[in-house]
Amino acid sequence: MLIALACVLATAACQGDETKADLSPLPTAAGPPYVCGHIPLKAVEVMTGVRDPLVRGYFDLKAAGGLGEGVCSVYQRDGEQLEVLQIDLTPGGYVEKVKEQLEGGALPLPEIVPGSVGYYFKPANSDKNDAYSMLVRGKAELNVQLETGVEGRDSAADVLALMRLIAPKLITDASSPSAKAASPSPENS
Repeated sequence: MLIALACVLATAACQGDETKADLSPLPTAAGPPYVCGHIPLKAVEVMTGVRDPLVRGYFDLKAAGGLGEGVCSVYQRDGEQLEVLQIDLTPGGYVEKVKEQLEGGALPLPEIVPGSVGYYFKPANSDKNDAYSMLVRGKAELNVQLETGVEGRDSAADVLALMRLIAPKLITDASSPSAKAASPSPENS
């Protein structure tokens, strides 16, 4: 009887020490504090489950002719410092990549930024609750790679929600189709 009581008390104590996963939705508006200058810390912490993460990277929105480029990597601070989230902005977006993923079963992103196309998905046979999304507008490409999501959260919904938060700030006007039409061609200058 005493052993059974000790086991019950030990189990209750251990369960009391566990941190419950935050299953609330990501914020719908970006707000400070930010990591890498543009990514809301609250969204990062909720979707990764990592509090006070180690963050490396930055974005330069004036690089690549105004298309912008940069990377933001988020790591767990303890243990092996595993990367849990990466956000990547690169020039050279290709609509063909989006079409391939959509044909392969990925879900289409809504038009988050005018003239943009994209996809998001969660791998079917993964035990890390990972999810991925890509948005392309003109020659700008924005990727969100959630390498390790929180158990019990909808990681695909999280990458979609994060894309909605950050794309309007990271995808610049230089990538819009109308910006290309307004730019003078070399022959006309």
